[in-house]
Order: sequence, then C-alpha cells, then structure tokens
Amino acid sequence: MLDKRPGAAAPSYSQYIFRKWLVLLGLLLILCAAAVFSISVGSSGLSIPQVLAAVVGRGSGQTGTIVWNIRMPRVVTGMVVGAALALAGCVMQNVLRNPLASSSTLGVSQGASFGAAFAIVCLDAGAQVNASTSASSAISITNPYLVTLCAFVGSCLTTAVILGLSRIAHVSPGSMVLAGVALSSMFSGGTALIQYFADDVKVASVVYWTFGDLGRASWKEIALMAVLTLLAFLYFLYNRWNYNAMEGGSDTAKSLGVSVDQLILVSMALCSLIAAVSTAFVGCISFIGLIAPHMVRPFVGNDHRFLIPASALMGAVILVLAELASRTILSPSILPIGALTSFLGAPVFLYLIFRRGVRK
Repeated sequence: MLDKRPGAAAPSYSQYIFRKWLVLLGLLLILCAAAVFSISVGSSGLSIPQVLAAVVGRGSGQTGTIVWNIRMPRVVTGMVVGAALALAGCVMQNVLRNPLASSSTLGVSQGASFGAAFAIVCLDAGAQVNASTSASSAISITNPYLVTLCAFVGSCLTTAVILGLSRIAHVSPGSMVLAGVALSSMFSGGTALIQYFADDVKVASVVYWTFGDLGRASWKEIALMAVLTLLAFLYFLYNRWNYNAMEGGSDTAKSLGVSVDQLILVSMALCSLIAAVSTAFVGCISFIGLIAPHMVRPFVGNDHRFLIPASALMGAVILVLAELASRTILSPSILPIGALTSFLGAPVFLYLIFRRGVRK
C-alpha cells in the first residue's frame, strides 16, 4: 500500500509493483500451506512430513493411497473450483461495472444448477446410489459430460439475459443484481418443479448435488476443470490492459482502441463456462466469486495485472480452508461446503451493499 502520511517519500514505481508481487507470493505460500495442512488433517492422523513424502512418492503404500486417492483430490478440486469462481467474479465485476457481480449473485450458478438438474432428471443423465460407500461418494452421476453441457446452456441463458439488460435496456448496475435475484428465483423454482416429477433416486441425486461436495470429482474431471480454468485465466490475463481500460468506462475503453463488445461477450462466455463446469461437477458453491476479488483489492488495487491472479489465489485459499472446515467441524461427518461458503459470503454481500449505500 502507498504511504500517504504527510512528508512521506513517494515510493517508486518499481517498489509499488514489487509490493504487489509480494502479495501474490504471500497468497501462493498461504495456499500451499493450507493445502498441505488440509491433506494432513483427518482420521488417519498423518503428519506434514508424511504428507510431503507421499506427494513426492517416498511415503508408504498406505500413506500414498490416503493422500493421492482420498484427500488430494478434494484439496485440488477446492483449489481449481475456488480459482475458477473467483476469476469469474473478478471479470464479471469489471465488464459489467458492478462490484456485486458474480456467478452466484447474477444467477449464473442457479442457471447452471437448473441445467444440471434437467439433465439428471429429464435427459436421464444417470444417477445412482451406492449405500455401501461413504456419504461423500454415495451418489454419483454416470454421464457428467451431459450434465456439464446442460449446466453450461443454463448458465448461458442467464448470461444472455444479463448482457441484454446491460447492453440493450441500459439498466443500472444495481438493477442487474436485482435481475440476478429474479433469475435465481426463477431457476430455483424450475429446479424444484423438476424434482417434484422425479423418482426418489433422482431427487436424492439432485438435492445432494446442489449441496456442494468436493469429493465427487475424479482426477479426470479435475483435469477438465483445470484445463478450462487455465485457458480462461490465460485469456483474462492476456486482456489485463483492456480490463484496466474498462475501469474508466466503455467510452474510455473504446477511445483507447478496445473492442468493448467483443471483450464483454467473450469474457462473459468464459466466465459462464468455468462457473458451469465447476457447478456441474461439485454442485452449488456460492459467494466465492463475490468475496475473493474484494478481499485482495485493498492490497493490489484494481490493476488487473495483479488483481486477476490474486483473485484466483484467494478463491483457492478460501475454498481449501472451507473444505478443511467442512471435514473437521463435525468430524467424521462432512458438512455441505456450499452452506459454509454461504455463511461467509452472505455477510460480506450485505456489507458491500451497506457500504455503497453509505457512500451515496
């Protein structure tokens, strides 16, 4: 942060940038520490040295199985999904010029949930219950790619409405949030109607899926989410200067040579894609995209060269810690992680609304 005390020497640009890099490095170290600690916590009581040995392939066979087959997938899923949702929220807040925008507050996640529920129940994507397994894996989707496709279509419907309101009707940023609330309610009602006409197994699958669970994703699904998130991240980072120009408004960005319409369309499509894929594989996890960018802005500002990676790292940190809390608060039971993130995100959401009202 800049020293604004009277008489204080203004830091050079290199020092200013160096501090932002230190923030990114600090977030990366926190994420690594949180991931290792989360993997070590559990009924097996693994120590951190045992976890590190298993990660590099030098642990015992039992330790390696626990780390790589049970705990590591949950933690890596948390890192990937947290980063994806935070990236979507960061970019949505920029292109829509709305600090309250995210995949959950604009109804994108709810649209994806409706699409996934439609695939499970109406398109028979396949829901099976195995009572002999643990709760985290008792319900599975046998055709996750159809679920992902329908979730993407559902999120795109929401995105199309939001873009239409923004570009055609010229509604205010606050009205877009209200539109998101209306869309969320509509899709939630549609999901409830779909469940009403489904059999018990499919209803259980949809309900359990909407709770949010990081333990359902396999390594193949984790790889798919990671690749899509990485591609979106590279696109966002490539357009970092364009997003900085958008901070001054669409007219300012156009005067600087930014293709605003194309940037908004592609950015929102990528945000919808990574949010939809994450929602399809792990269920509804709310408010990560809203709170992560706001938590890092005091340290890196609105410079998207640093805000984009910092948001991704913070989102990963939040979800990894939430995953740890979901397993330890009522151990051996695993709490729905979507409920925990909502407990964290809802107060922040209310605070942001309150702060904007005070400023006005």
